[in-house]
Parts: sequence; structure tokens; C-alpha cells
Amino acid sequence: MIIHGTPRLILRAWKESDRALFREINADPVVMEFFAVRRSDEESDAMMDRINAVIHTTGFGFYAMENRETGEPMGFCGVAPVTIDNVFTPGTMEIGWRLATRYWGKGYVTEAAKALLSMAFDEKRLSEIVSFAVYNNHRSTAVMKRIGLKRDAARDFNHPRVQEETHPHLRPHVTYALTLEEWRAR
Repeated sequence: MIIHGTPRLILRAWKESDRALFREINADPVVMEFFAVRRSDEESDAMMDRINAVIHTTGFGFYAMENRETGEPMGFCGVAPVTIDNVFTPGTMEIGWRLATRYWGKGYVTEAAKALLSMAFDEKRLSEIVSFAVYNNHRSTAVMKRIGLKRDAARDFNHPRVQEETHPHLRPHVTYALTLEEWRAR
């Protein structure tokens, strides 16, 4: 199931052959530097299955990013409902990504995210997209800025699923957002 494409990428549902890459990115300490957990193979498999179920049910989710030229999976980028209770209004949609380190620095996430914003606003007519990250995750916030999202400090938060006792430095999150009106005005 192909969701979208760009000159260099195919954004699609996950395939069985993608499991190794999905496991890799969820266990890599560099990729997961700003996350409190590293996932085991079993946890990654279950997560991939949940993501795929959402994609097949709603059309939204964290899509596999495939290199159009080589067919290699590289990571994910997607638009999905926010799943953090008591932080965002129900129905809020987020854009997020995760990429194997060997593909960093080549503009893939920015390319995919811009295409998905176009899909979200121009085709799906969503009213707003948010993105959030640990306050000092400058790689992710740089992408947010490059794709046109703006900081919304009023919605910054301490992540409720990150334990203060074990990972206090990963609790503070910044929020960026873009509305349909702002998208159309660009």
C-alpha cells in the first residue's frame, strides 16, 4: 500500500521484509537518544504491527520510507493521531519521523515531511499538524522549522510517560505547529 511518493522516496505501509530495519532503528542508542526506552525485537515487531493496523484502518500512521532507487527501507515518517492523554486535544494529529543513522544528513526526512504536510492539508483537509520533541533535540526541531512549523511554547509539556526519577532530562518537550490557514498562506 503506497501512501505517497516524492522524487527520491516511497511512503508506504510496512512489509514483512522491513522488520530488520524497524528493529534496528528502535534499538539504536543514537537514533533513540531522546527516547527513554530502546525496544526489543519483540516490542518493535508489535509496534510495527500496531502502526500497520492504523495505516490500513485510517490511512494515517508512521509510514515506511523507502528509497525509490534502491528499494531499501530507511525509517519512517508519517502523520498520525497524537496518543498522549491529557496533553493535546483529542483528534490532534502529529507529524513524526525516525531514520537509520546511515541516511541522516541527506534531506530525506524533510522531503518526506513536506510531502506529507501537502497530503494532510491539501488532500485530507486537516486543520492543524503538530510535532514535538525533547527540548534539546535540535536535529528534530530543525526539521520542524525547515518544513514550516512554528514553535507553540504555550503547548510545551513534560511528557507524562517519561519517568522523572530515571529520565528527568527527557521529560521537557517543545511543541511546534502549523495550521491549515498558515499552510495556505505560504
